[in-house]
Amino acid sequence: MPGETIFKPLTWSDMLVMAPELALGAWFVLLIVLEMLLPQRIRRTWIGGLTLVGLLGAFTLVLLRMIDMQGDETVGIISLLGDSYRVDDFGNLMKLLFLGGTALVTLLGIGSVQNDRTITEKGEYFYLLIPAVIGAMIMASSGNLVTLYIGLELLSITSYVLVGLRRKSSLSAEAAFKYVVTGGISSAFILFGMSYVYGVTGAVDFTGIRAALPMALENYESLLYVGFAFMLAGFAIKIAAAPFHAWSLDVYQGAPTSIAAFLAVVSKGATLAIIIRIMFESVLFAESPADAASGLISVSDDIFFAVLLIAATAMLVGTIAALRQMNVKRLLALSGVANGGYLLVPVGISFTFGHINNINEILFYLVAYLLMTIGAFAIHTVVSRAVGHDELSGFAGMYYRAPWTAVAMTIFVLSLAGLPISAGFFGKLFILLGAAQAKAYWIVVIMVLSSVISYYFYFGLIRQMFMRSSNGVSLSASLRSGINEELGQNPHDGSEVNKGASAQGHDSEETFTINNVSRTVNEEVETETTVKSVNETVATGIIKIPVTIGIVIWFCASLTLAVGLFPGLLSTLIDFLFSIESFLTNIQ
Repeated sequence: MPGETIFKPLTWSDMLVMAPELALGAWFVLLIVLEMLLPQRIRRTWIGGLTLVGLLGAFTLVLLRMIDMQGDETVGIISLLGDSYRVDDFGNLMKLLFLGGTALVTLLGIGSVQNDRTITEKGEYFYLLIPAVIGAMIMASSGNLVTLYIGLELLSITSYVLVGLRRKSSLSAEAAFKYVVTGGISSAFILFGMSYVYGVTGAVDFTGIRAALPMALENYESLLYVGFAFMLAGFAIKIAAAPFHAWSLDVYQGAPTSIAAFLAVVSKGATLAIIIRIMFESVLFAESPADAASGLISVSDDIFFAVLLIAATAMLVGTIAALRQMNVKRLLALSGVANGGYLLVPVGISFTFGHINNINEILFYLVAYLLMTIGAFAIHTVVSRAVGHDELSGFAGMYYRAPWTAVAMTIFVLSLAGLPISAGFFGKLFILLGAAQAKAYWIVVIMVLSSVISYYFYFGLIRQMFMRSSNGVSLSASLRSGINEELGQNPHDGSEVNKGASAQGHDSEETFTINNVSRTVNEEVETETTVKSVNETVATGIIKIPVTIGIVIWFCASLTLAVGLFPGLLSTLIDFLFSIESFLTNIQ
C-alpha cells in the first residue's frame, strides 16, 4: 500500500532480543557521564573496571539468548526491523567471540594504560571500546547492506580514535592518519560496489539480492562483477589481506599494544563475519538461467574463487614478508595477514569445490586465533615495557628473566606456527582436511608451504627467548633516556653516564650494555637507593607483570593448550551451538 513502510516498530519482545546491544549502548552513555563527573584520580581506575563489567554483562545476555533459542527448535532465526537485523546462531557465536576478545583487551589495557604517559585520556581508552564492539556485533547480525555499513563505520571510526589515543607519540599520530586514509579508501570501495549491486538488483537485503541475481545476470553480468569485485577489495583492506595489507604494519606498530590486539582479533573477525554473510546469503546460489541450463561456470564460482585467490596471496605474502621482520608488532601484524588467509580458505572452497559444511572450521580456528594472538600481544606488552622497545632482541634471554612467561609465549608461538599440542595446529589441520576433501589440492600445497616458511621466524623468536646473551640485556635509547630522568640527569649535559654509553657505540650505537650502566652509575650517582634500584632492574632484566595482564596471559595460554590437547571438546561445543544445515535452511 502507498506510504506503508516495510519496517515494523520495535516491540518489547524485539527489544529483549536486542538486549545485549541496547544494554551495552546504555552502559556506554553511563560511562561517558561518569567520566565527566568523577574526580580524575578515581575515574582512572574505575572506568576500566566498569567497562569490563559492561562487556561481561553483554556476554552473559548473548549466552542466555543462545540458550533460549537452543531450547526452542522452532526458532532458527529472529528477524527484526524488516529483516535488516538477524539474530541467529552464527551471529550469536560471533558476538560471544567479539565480547570475549574485547573483555580480554580491556583487562590488558587496565594493566598497561594506567602507567602509559603518552595516553592522557585514560577513560576514553576504555569506554570507546564499547561502541567499537557494538559495531562488530551489528556487522555479525546484519541482514542488508545498509545495516552492514552502519556497523562497519561504527567499528571503523571508533578504531581510528583508539589508534591515535597516544597523543604524545608521533608514531601513534602517524598510525592514526594512515588508518583513517586507508579506512576511507576501503569504505569508498565497499560503497561503490554496493551501489552497483543495488542498482542492478534493486535490493539491499541479502535475501532480496539473492532472489534478484539470476535475472539480473541475464543483462547486467559485467556490472555485477564490478560491484562484487569492489566490495571484496574493500573487505580485503579491512581484514588486512594481501595485497591490501601494508597499512596494518604501521598501524599495529604505532597503536597501543592492546588496541593492536583488538584490531587483529575483533576488527578482523567482524569483517570475516560480513564476508560470510554476503557470500552465503547472497552469492552462494547465484547463477543465471542460461548458466544453469548450459552448465557453464556461474558468477558464484568466480566470486568464491576470487576469495580463494585472496586467501592464497595472503598466506604466502604474510609469511614471506615476515622472514626479515625484526619488530615484534609488525611481525604479529604479518602473522595476522597469513592467518586471515587461513580463515578465508573455508569460505573460498564453499561453492567452487562443493565443501559447504565448513563454517565450523572457521569458528574453531577463530577461537584459536583469538587466544594465541591476544596472549602474544599481552606478553609483548610487558616485555616491551621492560626493555624499552618493540624489537625482537627484547625477548633475548627471556627464559632466564621470566621463565613461566617464556613458556606461555612458547605456547602462543607454537600455536601460531600450527605445531602439535596447540589450538592452532588443529585449527589449521581441520581447514587443511576440508580443502583436501574438496579436492582443492593447490590450496593445500600453499597452506603447507606457508606454514613451513613461518617456522623460520616463529622458531627465531623461541630461540631468542631461550638464548642466554653473553653481553647482558641490551637497552634501547628510550630506556636510557628514562634512566637518566629517574637519576635526575640531563642526557645531553656531558655527564659520565652518557660518556660511558657513547664510548661503546659512538654516535651510531643505539644500545649500551649492562656493565657500562652499572659502572657509570656506581661511580657518578650519589643516591645509593636509586643506584641500587636501577642496577637491579637493568642487571637482572626483571619483567614485572601486572595482575590483570597476568590473568590475560595465563587464561589464553591455558585455553590454547587445553584446546590443543582436547580439540574434540571445542568442536563438540561449536557443533552443538551452530548447525550449518540450519544456517543454510534459514537463509533460503
